[in-house]
Amino acid sequence: MQPLMIQTSRGAAQGAADSNGPTATAHSAEKAPAKQATSHAEVVLSGGNGGTILTERDCPEALGFAFSNRKKWLTLTIIFLVQTSMNLNASLYANAQSGIARDLNVSPQSAVSGAAVFLITYAFGCELWAPWSEEFGRKPVLQCSLFLVNLCCIPVGTGFYHKSFSGVLAGRALGGLFSAGGSVTLGMVADMFDTEHQEHPLAFIVLSSVGGSIVGPIVGGFVEDNCPWQWAIWIQLLFGAFVQLLHLLLVPETRATVLLGRHAKKLRASGDRPDVYGPSELKTWREYLVPRELVSLWLRPFHMFATDLIVLVLSLLSGFSDALIFMQIQSLSRVFKLYGFTNTQNGLAFISIGLAYLIAYALYFPVIRRNRALRARQPADERAQYEARLWWLVYTAPLLPIGLVVFGCTGSPAVAHWAVPMLGCVLIGVANYTVYMATIDYMVAAYGPYSASATGGNGFARDFLAGLLTWAAQPYYDAFTHGGRDPDPHRGLAIANGVLAAIALLLVAATFAVYRTGPYLRRHSPFAQSLARAAAAENASSPVQGPQEAEEIRSFAAEPSVSRVV
Repeated sequence: MQPLMIQTSRGAAQGAADSNGPTATAHSAEKAPAKQATSHAEVVLSGGNGGTILTERDCPEALGFAFSNRKKWLTLTIIFLVQTSMNLNASLYANAQSGIARDLNVSPQSAVSGAAVFLITYAFGCELWAPWSEEFGRKPVLQCSLFLVNLCCIPVGTGFYHKSFSGVLAGRALGGLFSAGGSVTLGMVADMFDTEHQEHPLAFIVLSSVGGSIVGPIVGGFVEDNCPWQWAIWIQLLFGAFVQLLHLLLVPETRATVLLGRHAKKLRASGDRPDVYGPSELKTWREYLVPRELVSLWLRPFHMFATDLIVLVLSLLSGFSDALIFMQIQSLSRVFKLYGFTNTQNGLAFISIGLAYLIAYALYFPVIRRNRALRARQPADERAQYEARLWWLVYTAPLLPIGLVVFGCTGSPAVAHWAVPMLGCVLIGVANYTVYMATIDYMVAAYGPYSASATGGNGFARDFLAGLLTWAAQPYYDAFTHGGRDPDPHRGLAIANGVLAAIALLLVAATFAVYRTGPYLRRHSPFAQSLARAAAAENASSPVQGPQEAEEIRSFAAEPSVSRVV
């Protein structure tokens, strides 16, 4: 990472990496002519009259943080629709599966592959898009993502005419890979709100992420009963094009480095500051297209997921919770078929999960107030600053196994009214929203500049596990109901959901362990230790010493200040 092109965050890393200011950095390059320049920026700034690289500290009025509240929440509202569109693409396809199987002569299990492969490639796509949004800005990257995803709907929707199921799969796989998802949308929250004020907008965007997954089956039930299956695809395209147009017309750029570059150009044009440049203005295309740092950024979420116990446990809980929703999309009709529900009525059953998300979102408002008050009263208490963010999760995570048991054991007309298994869906929905929100909030706070990678692992687990369990849903439930031929299918469904509840219970217990032992685990996390050393260097107002610490600060500069997940 070029020292003259530090992309600062508003956290501890900024102070440590940029403690001497941009001008001092430029001057230090001038005083060291023997040192070979490592970037085009160093060559430009070390020659002639030199120059200054603008940072967030130099012109806070030019950043997204300075937007009016009206502008911020209008932007968030459009991003809410964008995120809903991307998750609608993942879920609405399920209502085209029966038509695809019939018209393209493939098995029902093969037709499910279109849903599963989208989610699996989506897991990788979110991580692959993130670094580019840090370099080129959120808006062009999100526009490019939306355009490509919309384009990929065409080979899927026209599959009937060219009789090519491979074309359908290719369109779905590329559509998932082209989806930027939370890698960009949650980054925009960080661009406009500082850490202490991110919780409400974060809760809002999380609602769009989980809510978009159940809008698909609610709408899809009507489509499946009344329209050709292609309309499940064309609705995705029409809604995607609509939100892309809204985003193009109404959403401003929010990425700090891009805004600083625009501000620097205005200062130079006016003659006020002819020697200032934005953090990315002097990069050559070679530095953009062959940046070694990108590989590190792409790999770090997977490295943290595999090696950091806190990230692993919370990501698995979050991933399993989200995967259950997609399993229900594939299997909920099995339960309500026992009540004689039509496809439309099966779709409307997902309203219970949507209601649960709204309840969970509303309940988070007093939780946010409680946590902020606790942090203000106990600023030196580690548990108050970090683990307290998991406090509400301790009470709501058990709703996941409880909801599975209620849903599985009461899903029969001989046992209970259909409203009772729907109550189980409500419990699962409340748990799913809270798990996602709490784990992201905790990781952003606990891992600071590394939060992008920590929550990247979280998002990867959610989408990847959802894809795998979507594939597994039909054979899994078939194994317990003898392929649907069991004279008492309710018994098999109850056992199948009981097994899932047992897995959920183990993950909930592991979450309790993280809540109780969080300070100990963070002290033994290499990433948290790096963050602590950087903060100590800032507090001591001393330059970072040694190659290891210098590398940590360069890593911090490369990280966006908040998560990349969906």
